[in-house]
Amino acid sequence: MRQMSKMSMTKFCLLFAFLTVCIPSAQAASFESWLSDFKVKAQSRGISKSTLLSAFQDVSPHQRVIDLDGKQPERKKIGFETYLRNVMSQNRIDQGRINFQKNKYLLYKVEQQYGVPAQVIVSLWGIETSYGKNTGGFDLIQSLATLAWEGRRRDFFEKELLAALEILQGGHVQRQDFKGSWAGAMGQNQFMPTSWKRYAIDANGDGHKDIWSTQEDIFSSSANYLKENGWNQNYPWGWQVSVPSNIQLSLASAKVKKPLMEWVRMGVHFSSGQIPNGQAQTSVRLVVPDGGNGRAYLVTSNFETILSWNRSDYFALTVGLLSDFIASQPTGTALHLNP
Repeated sequence: MRQMSKMSMTKFCLLFAFLTVCIPSAQAASFESWLSDFKVKAQSRGISKSTLLSAFQDVSPHQRVIDLDGKQPERKKIGFETYLRNVMSQNRIDQGRINFQKNKYLLYKVEQQYGVPAQVIVSLWGIETSYGKNTGGFDLIQSLATLAWEGRRRDFFEKELLAALEILQGGHVQRQDFKGSWAGAMGQNQFMPTSWKRYAIDANGDGHKDIWSTQEDIFSSSANYLKENGWNQNYPWGWQVSVPSNIQLSLASAKVKKPLMEWVRMGVHFSSGQIPNGQAQTSVRLVVPDGGNGRAYLVTSNFETILSWNRSDYFALTVGLLSDFIASQPTGTALHLNP
Protein backbone atom coordinates (compact mmCIF):
# COMPACT_ATOMS: atom_id res chain seq x y z
CA MET A 1 0.00 0.00 0.00
CA ARG A 2 2.82 2.39 0.87
CA GLN A 3 4.56 1.48 -2.39
CA MET A 4 1.40 2.27 -4.34
CA SER A 5 1.17 5.63 -2.57
CA LYS A 6 4.74 6.47 -3.48
CA MET A 7 4.09 5.55 -7.09
CA SER A 8 0.94 7.65 -7.12
CA MET A 9 2.81 10.56 -5.62
CA THR A 10 5.57 10.19 -8.20
CA LYS A 11 3.02 10.17 -11.04
CA PHE A 12 1.30 13.19 -9.55
CA CYS A 13 4.57 15.11 -9.35
CA LEU A 14 5.46 14.20 -12.91
CA LEU A 15 2.02 15.25 -14.13
CA PHE A 16 2.22 18.54 -12.21
CA ALA A 17 5.65 19.26 -13.68
CA PHE A 18 4.34 18.45 -17.16
CA LEU A 19 1.39 20.77 -16.79
CA THR A 20 3.49 23.57 -15.34
CA VAL A 21 6.00 23.43 -18.17
CA CYS A 22 3.86 22.41 -21.13
CA ILE A 23 0.64 24.42 -20.78
CA PRO A 24 2.32 27.83 -21.14
CA SER A 25 4.24 26.44 -24.12
CA ALA A 26 0.97 25.22 -25.65
CA GLN A 27 -0.57 28.65 -25.11
CA ALA A 28 2.44 30.33 -26.71
CA ALA A 29 2.26 27.92 -29.62
CA SER A 30 -1.43 28.74 -29.98
CA PHE A 31 -0.62 32.46 -30.18
CA GLU A 32 2.09 31.82 -32.74
CA SER A 33 -0.33 29.73 -34.78
CA TRP A 34 -2.97 32.46 -34.68
CA LEU A 35 -0.38 35.14 -35.51
CA SER A 36 0.90 33.18 -38.49
CA ASP A 37 -2.62 32.90 -39.91
CA PHE A 38 -3.31 36.56 -39.17
CA LYS A 39 -0.16 37.69 -40.99
CA VAL A 40 -1.34 35.87 -44.11
CA LYS A 41 -4.66 37.68 -43.86
CA ALA A 42 -2.91 41.02 -43.29
CA GLN A 43 -0.69 40.58 -46.34
CA SER A 44 -3.75 39.82 -48.46
CA ARG A 45 -5.11 43.21 -47.30
CA GLY A 46 -2.01 45.08 -48.41
CA ILE A 47 0.12 45.05 -45.26
CA SER A 48 3.78 44.61 -46.16
CA LYS A 49 6.16 42.07 -44.69
CA SER A 50 8.35 44.86 -43.35
CA THR A 51 5.40 46.42 -41.52
CA LEU A 52 4.47 43.06 -40.02
CA LEU A 53 8.06 42.45 -38.95
CA SER A 54 8.26 45.84 -37.25
CA ALA A 55 4.79 45.59 -35.70
CA PHE A 56 5.09 42.14 -34.15
CA GLN A 57 8.72 42.04 -33.12
CA ASP A 58 8.85 40.67 -29.55
CA VAL A 59 5.02 40.79 -29.26
CA SER A 60 3.43 38.14 -27.04
CA PRO A 61 0.09 37.91 -25.19
CA HIS A 62 -0.28 40.46 -22.40
CA GLN A 63 -1.83 38.88 -19.30
CA ARG A 64 -2.90 42.25 -17.86
CA VAL A 65 -4.96 42.94 -21.00
CA ILE A 66 -6.64 39.55 -20.70
CA ASP A 67 -7.41 40.20 -17.02
CA LEU A 68 -8.88 43.63 -17.72
CA ASP A 69 -11.02 42.30 -20.57
CA GLY A 70 -12.34 39.53 -18.34
CA LYS A 71 -13.42 41.99 -15.67
CA GLN A 72 -15.57 44.16 -17.94
CA PRO A 73 -18.93 42.36 -17.47
CA GLU A 74 -18.47 42.55 -13.69
CA ARG A 75 -18.46 46.34 -13.47
CA LYS A 76 -20.81 47.64 -10.84
CA LYS A 77 -23.13 50.42 -11.88
CA ILE A 78 -22.88 53.58 -9.79
CA GLY A 79 -25.38 56.41 -9.60
CA PHE A 80 -25.07 59.42 -11.86
CA GLU A 81 -24.21 61.78 -9.00
CA THR A 82 -21.23 59.62 -8.03
CA TYR A 83 -20.16 59.24 -11.65
CA LEU A 84 -20.42 62.99 -12.21
CA ARG A 85 -18.32 63.83 -9.18
CA ASN A 86 -15.69 61.29 -10.19
CA VAL A 87 -15.43 62.49 -13.78
CA MET A 88 -16.16 66.22 -13.66
CA SER A 89 -14.06 67.70 -10.88
CA GLN A 90 -13.47 71.39 -10.37
CA ASN A 91 -9.90 70.89 -11.58
CA ARG A 92 -11.14 69.31 -14.82
CA ILE A 93 -13.44 72.28 -15.39
CA ASP A 94 -10.66 74.78 -14.65
CA GLN A 95 -8.23 72.96 -16.93
CA GLY A 96 -10.90 72.87 -19.61
CA ARG A 97 -11.30 76.64 -19.46
CA ILE A 98 -7.53 77.15 -19.51
CA ASN A 99 -7.11 74.85 -22.52
CA PHE A 100 -10.07 76.48 -24.24
CA GLN A 101 -8.44 79.91 -23.95
CA LYS A 102 -5.02 78.56 -24.90
CA ASN A 103 -6.35 77.03 -28.13
CA LYS A 104 -9.33 79.28 -28.81
CA TYR A 105 -8.27 80.53 -32.26
CA LEU A 106 -7.67 77.02 -33.53
CA LEU A 107 -10.84 75.76 -31.83
CA TYR A 108 -12.98 78.51 -33.39
CA LYS A 109 -11.49 77.72 -36.79
CA VAL A 110 -12.48 74.07 -36.36
CA GLU A 111 -15.93 75.06 -35.08
CA GLN A 112 -16.51 77.23 -38.13
CA GLN A 113 -15.43 74.46 -40.48
CA TYR A 114 -17.38 71.58 -38.93
CA GLY A 115 -20.24 73.28 -37.11
CA VAL A 116 -19.40 71.64 -33.78
CA PRO A 117 -19.06 73.97 -30.75
CA ALA A 118 -15.50 74.46 -29.55
CA GLN A 119 -16.49 73.74 -25.95
CA VAL A 120 -17.85 70.32 -26.91
CA ILE A 121 -14.56 69.42 -28.59
CA VAL A 122 -12.66 70.49 -25.47
CA SER A 123 -15.07 68.62 -23.20
CA LEU A 124 -14.54 65.34 -25.07
CA TRP A 125 -10.80 65.94 -25.00
CA GLY A 126 -10.91 66.50 -21.25
CA ILE A 127 -13.05 63.49 -20.38
CA GLU A 128 -11.20 61.08 -22.66
CA THR A 129 -7.59 61.92 -21.76
CA SER A 130 -7.56 64.86 -19.29
CA TYR A 131 -6.65 67.20 -22.16
CA GLY A 132 -4.02 64.87 -23.60
CA LYS A 133 -2.27 63.94 -20.35
CA ASN A 134 -3.53 60.35 -20.04
CA THR A 135 -3.58 58.65 -23.42
CA GLY A 136 -2.75 55.13 -22.20
CA GLY A 137 0.55 53.32 -21.82
CA PHE A 138 -0.24 49.95 -23.38
CA ASP A 139 1.52 48.87 -26.55
CA LEU A 140 -1.35 49.11 -29.02
CA ILE A 141 -0.30 46.27 -31.32
CA GLN A 142 0.28 43.95 -28.37
CA SER A 143 -3.08 44.82 -26.80
CA LEU A 144 -5.06 44.30 -30.00
CA ALA A 145 -3.17 41.11 -30.85
CA THR A 146 -3.82 39.76 -27.36
CA LEU A 147 -7.54 40.50 -27.58
CA ALA A 148 -7.83 39.06 -31.09
CA TRP A 149 -5.96 35.88 -30.14
CA GLU A 150 -7.93 35.47 -26.91
CA GLY A 151 -10.96 35.03 -29.10
CA ARG A 152 -13.85 36.48 -27.09
CA ARG A 153 -14.37 39.10 -29.82
CA ARG A 154 -11.87 37.89 -32.39
CA ASP A 155 -13.51 39.33 -35.51
CA PHE A 156 -13.84 42.77 -33.92
CA PHE A 157 -10.27 42.99 -32.69
CA GLU A 158 -8.73 41.50 -35.84
CA LYS A 159 -10.47 44.25 -37.78
CA GLU A 160 -9.08 46.86 -35.36
CA LEU A 161 -5.61 45.30 -35.57
CA LEU A 162 -5.65 45.44 -39.38
CA ALA A 163 -6.59 49.11 -39.21
CA ALA A 164 -3.79 49.72 -36.70
CA LEU A 165 -1.28 48.13 -39.09
CA GLU A 166 -2.49 50.45 -41.86
CA ILE A 167 -1.86 53.42 -39.56
CA LEU A 168 1.63 52.17 -38.83
CA GLN A 169 2.37 51.42 -42.48
CA GLY A 170 1.22 54.91 -43.45
CA GLY A 171 3.76 56.47 -41.12
CA HIS A 172 1.16 58.33 -39.09
CA VAL A 173 2.83 57.24 -35.85
CA GLN A 174 6.17 55.66 -35.00
CA ARG A 175 6.16 52.08 -33.75
CA GLN A 176 7.64 52.98 -30.37
CA ASP A 177 4.99 55.69 -29.89
CA PHE A 178 2.05 53.50 -30.89
CA LYS A 179 0.42 53.28 -27.48
CA GLY A 180 -3.08 53.55 -26.10
CA SER A 181 -5.59 51.98 -23.76
CA TRP A 182 -5.61 48.25 -23.01
CA ALA A 183 -8.67 47.92 -25.29
CA GLY A 184 -7.08 49.65 -28.29
CA ALA A 185 -8.28 53.27 -28.00
CA MET A 186 -5.55 55.66 -29.01
CA GLY A 187 -4.48 59.27 -29.22
CA GLN A 188 -5.69 62.33 -27.35
CA ASN A 189 -9.28 61.69 -28.40
CA GLN A 190 -9.11 57.90 -27.92
CA PHE A 191 -10.22 56.75 -31.35
CA MET A 192 -10.25 53.05 -32.09
CA PRO A 193 -8.18 52.33 -35.23
CA THR A 194 -11.27 51.86 -37.43
CA SER A 195 -12.64 55.20 -36.18
CA TRP A 196 -9.30 56.76 -37.08
CA LYS A 197 -9.72 55.37 -40.62
CA ARG A 198 -13.19 56.86 -40.96
CA TYR A 199 -12.87 60.17 -39.17
CA ALA A 200 -9.27 61.26 -38.60
CA ILE A 201 -8.24 64.45 -40.41
CA ASP A 202 -4.88 65.71 -41.63
CA ALA A 203 -5.82 69.28 -40.79
CA ASN A 204 -2.36 70.83 -41.10
CA GLY A 205 -1.60 69.15 -44.42
CA ASP A 206 1.62 67.42 -43.40
CA GLY A 207 0.52 64.05 -44.76
CA HIS A 208 -0.18 62.53 -41.35
CA LYS A 209 -3.41 62.20 -39.38
CA ASP A 210 -1.73 62.73 -36.04
CA ILE A 211 -4.18 62.40 -33.15
CA TRP A 212 -1.29 61.80 -30.76
CA SER A 213 0.47 65.17 -30.76
CA THR A 214 -0.90 67.60 -33.38
CA GLN A 215 -3.63 69.78 -31.88
CA GLU A 216 -5.12 70.79 -35.21
CA ASP A 217 -5.52 67.15 -36.24
CA ILE A 218 -6.89 66.17 -32.82
CA PHE A 219 -9.58 68.87 -32.73
CA SER A 220 -10.54 68.49 -36.40
CA SER A 221 -10.79 64.71 -36.11
CA SER A 222 -13.10 64.94 -33.07
CA ALA A 223 -15.26 67.56 -34.78
CA ASN A 224 -15.41 65.51 -37.99
CA TYR A 225 -16.53 62.45 -36.00
CA LEU A 226 -19.41 64.40 -34.47
CA LYS A 227 -20.36 66.08 -37.74
CA GLU A 228 -20.40 62.79 -39.66
CA ASN A 229 -22.55 61.24 -36.94
CA GLY A 230 -25.22 63.90 -37.23
CA TRP A 231 -24.28 66.96 -35.16
CA ASN A 232 -26.73 69.80 -35.88
CA GLN A 233 -25.26 73.24 -35.27
CA ASN A 234 -28.74 74.70 -34.80
CA TYR A 235 -29.24 72.87 -31.50
CA PRO A 236 -27.46 72.65 -28.17
CA TRP A 237 -26.98 69.18 -26.68
CA GLY A 238 -29.75 69.68 -24.10
CA TRP A 239 -30.82 71.36 -20.86
CA GLN A 240 -31.20 70.42 -17.23
CA VAL A 241 -34.84 70.52 -16.14
CA SER A 242 -37.12 69.66 -13.26
CA VAL A 243 -40.12 67.42 -13.79
CA PRO A 244 -43.43 67.22 -11.89
CA SER A 245 -43.74 64.35 -9.43
CA ASN A 246 -46.67 62.86 -11.33
CA ILE A 247 -44.90 62.53 -14.66
CA GLN A 248 -44.71 58.96 -15.96
CA LEU A 249 -41.15 57.68 -16.01
CA SER A 250 -42.02 55.62 -19.07
CA LEU A 251 -41.80 58.93 -20.94
CA ALA A 252 -38.05 58.97 -20.25
CA SER A 253 -37.33 56.80 -23.27
CA ALA A 254 -35.29 57.14 -26.44
CA LYS A 255 -38.49 56.30 -28.32
CA VAL A 256 -40.50 59.21 -26.88
CA LYS A 257 -39.67 62.50 -28.57
CA LYS A 258 -41.86 65.59 -28.39
CA PRO A 259 -41.58 69.28 -29.29
CA LEU A 260 -39.98 71.18 -26.43
CA MET A 261 -43.14 73.22 -25.75
CA GLU A 262 -45.18 70.06 -25.31
CA TRP A 263 -42.89 69.03 -22.45
CA VAL A 264 -43.35 72.50 -20.96
CA ARG A 265 -47.12 72.09 -21.10
CA MET A 266 -46.68 68.81 -19.22
CA GLY A 267 -45.04 70.67 -16.36
CA VAL A 268 -41.35 70.37 -17.19
CA HIS A 269 -39.41 73.46 -16.02
CA PHE A 270 -35.98 74.67 -17.10
CA SER A 271 -33.37 75.13 -14.40
CA SER A 272 -32.46 78.50 -15.91
CA GLY A 273 -36.07 79.62 -15.42
CA GLN A 274 -36.42 80.50 -19.10
CA ILE A 275 -37.52 78.59 -22.16
CA PRO A 276 -34.62 78.54 -24.66
CA ASN A 277 -35.10 81.03 -27.49
CA GLY A 278 -35.97 79.60 -30.86
CA GLN A 279 -36.23 76.01 -29.61
CA ALA A 280 -39.98 75.72 -28.89
CA GLN A 281 -40.58 73.23 -31.70
CA THR A 282 -37.29 71.38 -31.40
CA SER A 283 -37.85 67.65 -30.98
CA VAL A 284 -36.39 66.54 -27.65
CA ARG A 285 -36.58 63.61 -25.29
CA LEU A 286 -36.45 63.25 -21.54
CA VAL A 287 -33.44 61.63 -19.85
CA VAL A 288 -33.67 60.72 -16.16
CA PRO A 289 -30.34 58.97 -15.52
CA ASP A 290 -31.19 57.58 -12.09
CA GLY A 291 -34.76 56.55 -12.79
CA GLY A 292 -36.59 59.44 -11.19
CA ASN A 293 -34.10 60.17 -8.40
CA GLY A 294 -32.17 63.40 -8.83
CA ARG A 295 -31.43 65.03 -12.14
CA ALA A 296 -33.48 65.23 -15.33
CA TYR A 297 -32.66 66.57 -18.79
CA LEU A 298 -34.31 67.37 -22.08
CA VAL A 299 -31.90 66.44 -24.87
CA THR A 300 -31.76 67.08 -28.60
CA SER A 301 -30.50 64.91 -31.43
CA ASN A 302 -26.99 66.13 -30.61
CA PHE A 303 -27.14 64.06 -27.44
CA GLU A 304 -27.63 61.00 -29.66
CA THR A 305 -24.56 62.07 -31.63
CA ILE A 306 -22.48 62.13 -28.44
CA LEU A 307 -23.85 58.65 -27.68
CA SER A 308 -22.38 57.45 -30.98
CA TRP A 309 -18.99 58.19 -29.41
CA ASN A 310 -19.79 56.30 -26.20
CA ARG A 311 -23.10 54.50 -25.62
CA SER A 312 -23.41 55.63 -22.00
CA ASP A 313 -26.02 58.20 -20.96
CA TYR A 314 -23.74 59.10 -18.05
CA PHE A 315 -20.87 59.81 -20.44
CA ALA A 316 -22.97 61.85 -22.88
CA LEU A 317 -24.57 63.93 -20.12
CA THR A 318 -21.18 64.66 -18.58
CA VAL A 319 -19.76 65.74 -21.94
CA GLY A 320 -22.66 68.16 -22.32
CA LEU A 321 -22.47 69.51 -18.78
CA LEU A 322 -18.69 69.96 -18.87
CA SER A 323 -18.96 71.79 -22.19
CA ASP A 324 -21.47 74.19 -20.61
CA PHE A 325 -19.15 74.90 -17.67
CA ILE A 326 -16.17 75.45 -19.98
CA ALA A 327 -18.08 77.92 -22.14
CA SER A 328 -19.98 79.93 -19.57
CA GLN A 329 -17.93 80.68 -16.47
CA PRO A 330 -14.46 82.00 -15.63
CA THR A 331 -11.69 79.83 -14.18
CA GLY A 332 -12.06 79.18 -10.46
CA THR A 333 -15.85 79.51 -10.30
CA ALA A 334 -17.18 77.11 -7.69
CA LEU A 335 -18.65 73.92 -9.07
CA HIS A 336 -22.23 73.18 -8.04
CA LEU A 337 -23.18 69.58 -8.70
CA ASN A 338 -26.35 69.38 -6.63
CA PRO A 339 -29.56 68.60 -8.57
